[in-house]
Amino acid sequence: MSEGEHQEQADTTGGSDAPPSSPALVGDGLAVGYRTTDEPVVECDHVVLPAGEVTALVGPNGSGKSTLLKTLAGQLDPWAGDVELAGEDVYAMGEKRRARRLGLLSQEHDSPSSTTVEELVRHGRYPHRGFLESLTESDHAAVDRAIERAGVDHLRGTELGQLSGGQKQLAWVAMTLAQEPDVLLLDEPTTFLDLRHQLGVLETVRELNREAGVTVGVVLHDVAQAARFADNLIALSEGSPYDWGPPADVVTEDLLADVFGVAATVRDGPEVVPHRPL
Repeated sequence: MSEGEHQEQADTTGGSDAPPSSPALVGDGLAVGYRTTDEPVVECDHVVLPAGEVTALVGPNGSGKSTLLKTLAGQLDPWAGDVELAGEDVYAMGEKRRARRLGLLSQEHDSPSSTTVEELVRHGRYPHRGFLESLTESDHAAVDRAIERAGVDHLRGTELGQLSGGQKQLAWVAMTLAQEPDVLLLDEPTTFLDLRHQLGVLETVRELNREAGVTVGVVLHDVAQAARFADNLIALSEGSPYDWGPPADVVTEDLLADVFGVAATVRDGPEVVPHRPL
């Protein structure tokens, strides 16, 4: 399916009672690197997170998934190219405005161990408040919604230092949800979580997408899980997109061999049955 056909399908799906979709996030002509690299880590002519849909970035370690996500989030200024949200340059936005439009949960996050879950989640409201302003009723309501959606209400008063790795991750997910952004970007949000909590986090994000029309981009290691969860996949190989589109079109035995170096059978669904490394 071409990009234009896919976007037309996205624009015409859903009934009149469907939630309004957040805007698409678009990157054009991207070349991205770090101070320590002589060559770009990611090169991408065109990439789209379609409006109101869930897009998963998949690929092996070192393929550029996290780098691309940070660039789309406005956190890693590209060497070349542009990132736009509803036609507005993401890198020209002020910090608070960008934080209201784009919420990023990165792999690197830290907070004092004495901070409680509720205190952490409250930090997610900083883009909506002035300097030294107290939380409003709407802020408190957003915090409560985020805590409930992330399933950490029973941990509300618990200090981060007393939580397991998985529980901490859920608390950080709640903080990002409290921002109530138009676009939600998550870099491996299921890290440290057992299978039950992995599914819980993904269902939470999917529910937010369905109920509020939030555009979602998420980096996931498990391509089979990504195929079940996302509307679209962007498969990266050596810093460039190998393929993009609906999971049923992208997840093929050739992709698993070429990108992941795995011999596997792909059944309807798509369902991935790995056999051996190549």
